Amino acid sequence: MPKTKQSQPHIEARTPIVVIMGHIDHGKSTLLDYIRKTNVVAGEAGGITQHLSAYRVEHTTKEGASKHITFLDTPGHEAFQKMRLRGADVADIAVLIVSAEDGVKPQTLEALVSIKQAGIPYIVAINKIDKPGADLIRTQSSLIEHEIYIEGMGGDISWVPISAKSGQGVDDLLDILLLTAELAELKTDTHAKGIGSVIEGKLDGKRGNTATLLVKDGVVRAGDFVVAGTTFAPVRIMEDWSGKSIKEARASEPIGIVGWNDTPKVGDTFITVSSKKEAEALILQRKTDAPKTAVQNTPSDLPTIPLLIKADVLGTIDAIVHELDKYTSDRVCVRVIGTGVGTITANDVQSVSATEKAIIVGFNVKPDRSALDLAERLGVAIETFDIIYKLSEWLETAIKERTPQKEEERITGKAKILKHFSTQKNAHVLGGRLEEGMLALNQSVRIMRRELELGRGVIKNLQQQKSNTKSVSDGEFGMQIDSKVEITPGDHIEAFDIVVV
Repeated sequence: MPKTKQSQPHIEARTPIVVIMGHIDHGKSTLLDYIRKTNVVAGEAGGITQHLSAYRVEHTTKEGASKHITFLDTPGHEAFQKMRLRGADVADIAVLIVSAEDGVKPQTLEALVSIKQAGIPYIVAINKIDKPGADLIRTQSSLIEHEIYIEGMGGDISWVPISAKSGQGVDDLLDILLLTAELAELKTDTHAKGIGSVIEGKLDGKRGNTATLLVKDGVVRAGDFVVAGTTFAPVRIMEDWSGKSIKEARASEPIGIVGWNDTPKVGDTFITVSSKKEAEALILQRKTDAPKTAVQNTPSDLPTIPLLIKADVLGTIDAIVHELDKYTSDRVCVRVIGTGVGTITANDVQSVSATEKAIIVGFNVKPDRSALDLAERLGVAIETFDIIYKLSEWLETAIKERTPQKEEERITGKAKILKHFSTQKNAHVLGGRLEEGMLALNQSVRIMRRELELGRGVIKNLQQQKSNTKSVSDGEFGMQIDSKVEITPGDHIEAFDIVVV
């Protein structure tokens, strides 16, 4: 009788890959921090996780078994939606973390959408149960209101009350994660070449192009070559999540590979081959097979604000572009003219200097001295940030400052012409009744007949109760309008101010 795939000795159970998701400041990094017994939170700018990170931990179950779990930590800030989606796409199980103080928040729901799109099981961790403002019943109700049906409240979604700070309930959470993994029957083929996903890429000033990979199946070994998209790297320098040099990486292990010919694209699938010749042939084939698409520039008469984005890792560039999508205007077009990882250089400044109003934005990177000197000489704006919402605020202001102003007519009042007393040259003496708003002396008016504009004029005099007045806000009144248009009873006038916006 032939062996089934599961009975073959090289088919093994693999470690679950777990993604931690939820609203900003609900304790995702603090939970991982406790699990890893390290302090990563203190190193994050503003206490906000802004990179996708992977960690492998060991847990002893209640039965005394020692098992591994790979964790992905994803940013909670809304700008990092693409990074969250990538995290859910490569994970086997998700933990949706919700604060017992705040309940379900908008980013909680965004995270849930990502989990559902990935089609993976999830567990709810209600965190901060040790806080004075914690209310477990209210938080449970908040979950049910948002159609997150947990066990004991009419649903079958597992949930665990925890304190990521003290560690209360964390062991229970890890036990449930391992039980969920057992039910999912996660397998790997130890005879297969390693495959997986690129979860981060960056240009290191000292080490060159580096990438964080997550092995989904098979084994990556020293001496192999990894290929992602149209980039490749020899597996000479391979490190585990803690930075320790390793010679072999199995399924569910996060690894760092140094020495890529170019920075691999975040989200790309990688495969492993035996030789450089195979890697180059595969890349050549992919380039040959790639559809030839002409670069199309959308025609626009709007003034353009060119942006060059530099960041420490590729994933952050996605987040900045996501922020830019928020700024829509019928008077200005924001166009990303280039992106890259690494220090802002003089070449970056030179590349945007020919374009008026260009901005170079750096995130977790700094300009070198030559870039600063050249930018000052050429009048190129360079701004650097390490917190995403600070970057968002600055971008919004910078875009507003560079948006050309225009004059706009704002109607302040409308009146109906009741009588035409006399006309001398272009001066019309009229009687009218205010229908809405107010009219003021020296205001410009549109003269309307059956909703069609006949022409324009200026209010030269206003009278109410036989006395001159500077403005009219109700009732009947007399006026003198300077206009070349013939005005008759039944016409309407619309008074307006010119404002610069």
